[in-house]
Amino acid sequence: MRALKSDIYRKQKIFLDEGYQVSILRTFLSDGTSANLLYRLTSFLVKYSMSPLAIITIWFNRVINGCVIGAKASFGHGLVIMHPVGVVINSKVVGGENIVLESGVVIGDEKGKAPILGNNIFIGAGAKIVGGITIGDNVKIGANAVVVKDVPSNVTVVGIPAKIINKDQGKKC
Repeated sequence: MRALKSDIYRKQKIFLDEGYQVSILRTFLSDGTSANLLYRLTSFLVKYSMSPLAIITIWFNRVINGCVIGAKASFGHGLVIMHPVGVVINSKVVGGENIVLESGVVIGDEKGKAPILGNNIFIGAGAKIVGGITIGDNVKIGANAVVVKDVPSNVTVVGIPAKIINKDQGKKC
């Protein structure tokens, strides 16, 4: 479970960057980490053809954390779910490394196509990302933004529909 370990260390780094001195144990016990753990467990169970057990872990995630992450959703290392309530992610979603999700984020498919997310992405509370679109690397998506078109790398997007408000060439989120 290297991915889960990476997720927890990434979350601790975010806390440290914000000025909070937290231990790994406190990070592990923070809001959202159980959602990460159950998502990673679900992925493991699907990978090793134990889908009936994966359905149970999805159910636990919904009941315990108030979020639904599809069994076949794929994220790289460093996934951080800050606040899991209302998070809904379709099974077809593919995400890179170091993705941070706030509460109420929806990443869903439209007409059978789901978003592909790059690396180093922050998605603010209540944001919606829908359809067969691509989100580039080093992108910040503002709270309540609705993203329905491709987003290039190194930008910040906000609004309904989401529009680019800032181009940060080469800066990581």
